[in-house]
Amino acid sequence: MAGSDTIARASTGRSAPDTVKILIAGGFGVGKTTMVGSVSEIVPLRTEEPLTMAGLDVDDLDGIEEKRATTVAMDFGRITVSDDLVLYLFGTPGQQRFWFMWNDLALGALGAVVLVDVRRPESSFAAIDFFERRGIPFVIAVNGFHGEHPYPAEDVREALTLPEGVPVLLCDARERESCRDVLVALIDRLIAEAVPAR
Repeated sequence: MAGSDTIARASTGRSAPDTVKILIAGGFGVGKTTMVGSVSEIVPLRTEEPLTMAGLDVDDLDGIEEKRATTVAMDFGRITVSDDLVLYLFGTPGQQRFWFMWNDLALGALGAVVLVDVRRPESSFAAIDFFERRGIPFVIAVNGFHGEHPYPAEDVREALTLPEGVPVLLCDARERESCRDVLVALIDRLIAEAVPAR
């Protein structure tokens, strides 16, 4: 219970954990909702709606024909990384018609995960550009659909023309530990960039 945890922290002299806002971004159908849901320690907030015939001319389903629902605002989850660090995860909507929400979702975010589907790498270009332009540190997480990773991380880096400082990790958005490793890599990057080099 939250109340007893607060009392325990007060009695041991420990302060409340730091909270960090992280965005989970990428193109339409790359696995953002799945990642937030698999790694969150709380029941995630989802704003999914069914795909309908009305969206056929708007939403490009090439390569993701089995998709039946889409995020129309955001996903939200939370994960405690350590006793003194809690991450609040905000999944962005993927379709271009909802990109106007990204600016608001990015307010206060310290970092981001850009999910990539190697079957459709171009769907992640907009997210990469978004974070580069705003100077928000990010990592690339290559989502292995059906558990498959046909290309090594360095090939993905080259295809996306990423600088060496951007970590590229292979992951499975369905697996909690895999997603947690991606988030830890992002935190490591944030710490490295926050500590001045000697």
